Amino acid sequence: MKYYSTNGNAPIADLHKAVVKGLAEDRGLYMPEEIKKLPKIFFDNIHEMSFQQIAYNVASAFFGEDIDLDALQDIVYDTLSFDCPVVKVTDNIYALELFHGPTLAFKDVGARFMARLLQYFIRMEGQKEEVNVLVATSGDTGSAVANGFLGVEGIHVYVLYPKGKVSHIQESQFTTLGRNITAIEVDGVFDDCQALVKSAFMDEELNKHMKLTSANSINVARFLPQAFYYFNAFARMKALGKADELVMCVPSGNFGNICSALFGHTMGLPIKRFIAANNANDVFYQYLQTGQYNPKPSVQTLANAMDVGDPSNFARIINLYSDNGLLSNEETHQRITQLINGCTYTDDQIRETMKQCYSETGYVLDPHGACGYRALKEQLREGEVGVFCETAHPAKFKEKVDEILGTDIQIPERLAAFMRGQKQSIPMSKDFTDFKQFLLKV
Repeated sequence: MKYYSTNGNAPIADLHKAVVKGLAEDRGLYMPEEIKKLPKIFFDNIHEMSFQQIAYNVASAFFGEDIDLDALQDIVYDTLSFDCPVVKVTDNIYALELFHGPTLAFKDVGARFMARLLQYFIRMEGQKEEVNVLVATSGDTGSAVANGFLGVEGIHVYVLYPKGKVSHIQESQFTTLGRNITAIEVDGVFDDCQALVKSAFMDEELNKHMKLTSANSINVARFLPQAFYYFNAFARMKALGKADELVMCVPSGNFGNICSALFGHTMGLPIKRFIAANNANDVFYQYLQTGQYNPKPSVQTLANAMDVGDPSNFARIINLYSDNGLLSNEETHQRITQLINGCTYTDDQIRETMKQCYSETGYVLDPHGACGYRALKEQLREGEVGVFCETAHPAKFKEKVDEILGTDIQIPERLAAFMRGQKQSIPMSKDFTDFKQFLLKV
């Protein structure tokens, strides 16, 4: 499979280059030249397959031309050492629980897959040069990537995060690891962290000095595997006889998660429609209403992992539904709005939703999942069944959840273990010159 840039001014890449470079030379995001349809028999039998079997079939369509199939199966099965179950919340609303991995967040799937795929390429080539992974995080990406790559030979990870804008629990998951993980505390917001990463990829001197790649959802090896759990959710709902009018709601920040779902839909996954649930960072919601994309500085909210004012993967969504720029803006917008609805919620609305859901059902939502749950409550039509992504364990936001619900959420032991560690981080300004000088001394 070959990959092209969304900006259209970079050489075509193979999977190896797309994974190792992360971002194309023209600052565009890599897109596969072809998105293969999965056969009807796969969907006919999907409810009888395990999560790992489903994921291997999907992975083969994405990556099978570029990776030995036995090795690909090992990568998939090792990645998915945990389940992503669907749990009933109300009669017509179900939670896709994506927090059963090592760091209790949905990003464990993509981060673990990418770590194993990158190691596969390193071993295949017998590379001696260390690969340096740069990742910006607004919350859960940093911990998922850091733990997915922890101890992986030949790879060093630099996690950039906004000072004071991630929870203590989230921070402890990537600042206490040491070894091949370096945490960098940026005096700014998530968008500043992301800008530093993108600028590093484009800097010729830095790229001569060290081999750089990204593990944000801009990397095809990070976001594509996230499609696995949407196929799994469909399979579990089909087993319940509730897959005919299925609506999938995805709490959305940088839009890698919903983008992977849309790729799955393009492969034939029979989801009726999607809802992108935003917090107060409503750039995509406004695009759906107006057809105009106007990025703006992110604002800090209760659902901090979604605090993104210029979502990178918007470019992939536009590219996908414009047929790589062949359709006009109006035609592209129409195609998108036929399939995707949006919503945006304030912190007060998120709190209200968490309280209401807990009071009525006993289900504990984290602030991000609350956006997804509320969207389904408000937007499901007669006969439809909704599944929302519960993207992180509520214990990762224990202080907020306990304050809102009056609970004492138990912290799982694997999370508590991180909190007992010693914080190790390097303070950094949001000035790229400072970050560049730091990396040049590595």
